[in-house]
Amino acid sequence: MPDQSKLVTVPVGKLALVPMKNCEPLGKKVDQYLAKWRKDRDQLANDGLIFNGYERDSYILESDCPRFASGEAKGTLKDSVRGADLYIISDVTNTGIEYNLGGRMVPMTPDEHYADIKRVIAASAGKAKRINVIMPFLYESRQHKRSGRESLDCALALQELASMGVENIITFDAHDPRVQNAIPTCGFESLMPTYQFIKSLLKSVPDLELDNDHLMIISPDEGAMHRAIYFANQFGVDVGMFYKRRDYSRVVNGKNPIVAHEFLGDSVEGKDVIIIDDMIASGESMLDVARQLKARKARRVFCFATFGLFTAGLGVFDKAYEEGTIDLIVTTNVSYQNPDLFGRKWYQSADLYKYIALIIDHLNHDVSISDLLDPSERIQTRLNEYKETHTIKDNYESK
Repeated sequence: MPDQSKLVTVPVGKLALVPMKNCEPLGKKVDQYLAKWRKDRDQLANDGLIFNGYERDSYILESDCPRFASGEAKGTLKDSVRGADLYIISDVTNTGIEYNLGGRMVPMTPDEHYADIKRVIAASAGKAKRINVIMPFLYESRQHKRSGRESLDCALALQELASMGVENIITFDAHDPRVQNAIPTCGFESLMPTYQFIKSLLKSVPDLELDNDHLMIISPDEGAMHRAIYFANQFGVDVGMFYKRRDYSRVVNGKNPIVAHEFLGDSVEGKDVIIIDDMIASGESMLDVARQLKARKARRVFCFATFGLFTAGLGVFDKAYEEGTIDLIVTTNVSYQNPDLFGRKWYQSADLYKYIALIIDHLNHDVSISDLLDPSERIQTRLNEYKETHTIKDNYESK
């Protein structure tokens, strides 16, 4: 449960959650956490009219974006949002949602999921006291900079949301968080799942040696170095990096193809290694790095990525596991997860639902979330526990 001493300020407005159809399980779980925590705050709920509606069985406000036969759509809200502190939650990567277009079932794309966010905002008709968008995978975050005659889609999308009245945008592990410069007067948080990753690893692997002689953190490219350095500092171990040699004379699938991965760092021989990145798309880069580490006689390879898109299917990872190239892949549950993933021996899901509920709880009370953004103390508590017992408990309700 959250630290009660911090949540005694008057809420910004009546809490209202609008989980889009693409992330209903996330929305329901977050709702359950909030309902439980607020029922335990009886003294606050009884303090006066300022907490009217503070304690409820559910904070979910039903919405829908029905489609016409032409494929066009509209946003609808089933209840009033007047005076509400509105949190719209959307997973724009969910390709498991389909709609009927001309007699064919068509999967929704990120463009369509993003358009539905705008429809819900428009349906609120300016009546909400504050609008917040929680978009775990930041829409168009991979198109964050211009190379030649290209559009800057992520910056445009952020500016569009801000112009529609959105005050806070919450995302996870933005591909390049500097894109927030496009909306300097709007709240923007790129949250990192470092604590949840480490917790999942320690629960899954009972025989880790957490020292510099047995463990190393690997960045698959220069862009992921900040993640790797933070991980390495928490574990107190070295960091290594691969850099991508690309063929800039060709463009394949919208990008310059990678010719080779070159390694910078100390020897990985006999060590467990952790590769950390923001996403696994096709997995080509991650698996190539893993193979090179194995060729350098790394003991075990663990792969962490906030978003597991697996756009080329799971077969290549099955093969890599069977060949001994990878030992474990951990991704979070804030983006669409192929149901087949959960039967794989090589896969582990890191749960972020409680973390999102904590963020919403704090923001609704308009209190600082700085303690939630820096998990260093919690990480060290877990690491020390693991070093003593080679296991960790699973009963840290406030964490």
